[in-house]
Order: sequence, then C-alpha cells, then structure tokens
Amino acid sequence: MTKYKKLGLSLLLDACGYISFVFPPFDFVWAPLSAWIMTKLYKGKQGKVAAVISFIEEALPWLDVIPTFTLMWLYTYVFKQEQLVKEQD
Repeated sequence: MTKYKKLGLSLLLDACGYISFVFPPFDFVWAPLSAWIMTKLYKGKQGKVAAVISFIEEALPWLDVIPTFTLMWLYTYVFKQEQLVKEQD
C-alpha cells in the first residue's frame, strides 16, 4: 500500500470514529477494531503503541475528535522521515 493510500485510509478510519457522536454504543465495537486495524497498518513497536492509544482514545468519551490514524501517518511518513534525514547528515 502506498503511503498516500494509507493516508486516505487513515482519514476514512478517523472519520469512522466520529460515528460515536451520533451513535455512542458504536464505541464498544469501534475501540477494539480500531486498535486491531492500527496494528495491521503499522507494524512493530510503534504500531502496538499506536494501537493502545487508539483503543483508549476511542473507548473514552469525547476523545474521538483526536485523529489517531492520521497522526500516526504523520509520525511515520513526515516526522520520522525528517529525523532519518537529519541522522544521515
């Protein structure tokens, strides 16, 4: 999956989290599902940490506004890449 397809999917998955504002019981299904999806999109330790954060963010009320998937994409493809470039210099 290209990084831009992953960005589009991340935006869509973050939008799914907003469903609980209209239908609050959705969080009971979405919190564990979002954590599982996070581990599939992002491998390794970072993916596991992001999955825990995603689960907590989706399970707790009013934190659904945090775009966890998009923030993880930014960390992976923007901030982490900048750090790698600086380390190579």
